[in-house]
Amino acid sequence: MAQKPTWTTTFALAMTLALLLSAVWAADTWKLCNMTQEGLAACRPAISEPAQKGASPPGPTDACCAALGNADLACLCGYKNSGLLSYFGIDPDLAMQLPVKCNLPAPAKC
Repeated sequence: MAQKPTWTTTFALAMTLALLLSAVWAADTWKLCNMTQEGLAACRPAISEPAQKGASPPGPTDACCAALGNADLACLCGYKNSGLLSYFGIDPDLAMQLPVKCNLPAPAKC
């Protein structure tokens, strides 16, 4: 019969996971669907909810479109319906418009 994890074991596991995630986020070379941290940052203004209600976000920059051109769009599409985008202040509808605004083919079935 398996033992229930103790509070100490659970705490140690949680701390290990937290340290691992901190290390990943602190690394300068992390990528998400083949987009670097810099590429995502370049796209952030175009996909974030405008600070002023009713305002339109700016269009994507050349740096954003270049980063998006190297990205795995089908992979990024997998995040469309996750709560992760909203958690980071990204408007999923604006994010889905980026390929067209950058003159890139939109992924099929997205």
